[in-house]
Amino acid sequence: MEIRFADHEDIQPLLKLYQHLDPDDKETTVEDAMKNMELLERYPGSHILVGCLGEHIVTTCTLVVIPNLTRGGAPYALIENVVTDPARRNKGYGKAILKSATEAAWRAGCYKVMLLTGSKRPAILKFYQDAGFEQNKTGFQIRKLPPRAS
Repeated sequence: MEIRFADHEDIQPLLKLYQHLDPDDKETTVEDAMKNMELLERYPGSHILVGCLGEHIVTTCTLVVIPNLTRGGAPYALIENVVTDPARRNKGYGKAILKSATEAAWRAGCYKVMLLTGSKRPAILKFYQDAGFEQNKTGFQIRKLPPRAS
């Protein structure tokens, strides 16, 4: 699998892959996706990563590098929108994309990388733990949109 940063030509396949996060989610238009990708790219070190088998995107995640005033000014990172095509799961692609995102965060000077999941399914929690993430903090959120079904 080749892992690279997404470009504008990846928008439509990404939007299709994102449907596996929540089939009931409101769809994003190609125009809005392009605009949001351009906004994301304004944050140095932030990217949408894609894992490709040939021409097909099989896994992705979004890495956002956030400037910081503590920790000597070292930024921190957030990973969101982790998804692998259901037909390609349990082959190591998701862990590989998370590893690449984490390495990109370290190259950007981040002192930590965070991710959240709304899932309580043991297999999903184990997936993140096996990818090297520790469940050692308490997360809180306030939402405008309802959470995805876990």
